[in-house]
Amino acid sequence: MRALFFPVIAVVSAILLSGCMHTASPVAIGQPQSDLDAMAYGTPATSPVAATGQGGAIPALRNSFAAAPRGGAYVMPAGYAPARSDSVYHLDAGDKLRVVVYGQEGLTNTYAIDAAGSITMPLIGSVPARGRTTAGLAAEITAKLRNGYIREPSVAVEIEAYRPFFILGEVQAPGQYPYVPNMTVESAIAIAGGFSPRARRDVVILTHTDASGAARYEVPLGTSLKPGDTIQVGERWF
Repeated sequence: MRALFFPVIAVVSAILLSGCMHTASPVAIGQPQSDLDAMAYGTPATSPVAATGQGGAIPALRNSFAAAPRGGAYVMPAGYAPARSDSVYHLDAGDKLRVVVYGQEGLTNTYAIDAAGSITMPLIGSVPARGRTTAGLAAEITAKLRNGYIREPSVAVEIEAYRPFFILGEVQAPGQYPYVPNMTVESAIAIAGGFSPRARRDVVILTHTDASGAARYEVPLGTSLKPGDTIQVGERWF
């Protein structure tokens, strides 16, 4: 029995020693690429680390980069008001227009709309402009020129300067100022030097005049401004 026991012990010991002395062949382990590197240089074709669904600030930022439009495209944020288009803007006294009659240097010029709401051009005289769009005015000028003056006139009208707006009341420098597209009540107050120490700073009275007449509104400072509007900044009571 003892003679059988010792050979078994010897065989087991030899197996254990061979397992401990075995050396594994070298394995190349790639260093995991950081999230910021992946965002800057792109994700490698074969990643040594499996992607996980874990959350966090860096994964969220990476996802937002991946979802962003390529090629420098800009997505207009919701609620953004684009610049006023001349095609839908209605002209009135005080607007300055650039009228181009192609091939007719004597007619091409800058014309101001007078208090009566008209412009006066050579050959055709007074042309009503109040309430018209630039396209509508160009069509009217074309019709008048075609009537015995130019066989096939080609006319373009664009706004060179909008009529001014007015700001009164508790501002540092009340008065009349040139209108710039996309202005708000707040930017108009800044142009007028800002509020006076006694000004009410939450709302103002805005007067707007159109074809239906004049209307007064109590509006917040972020309200859009239109050419010819009048802002009245009131005085606070405490």
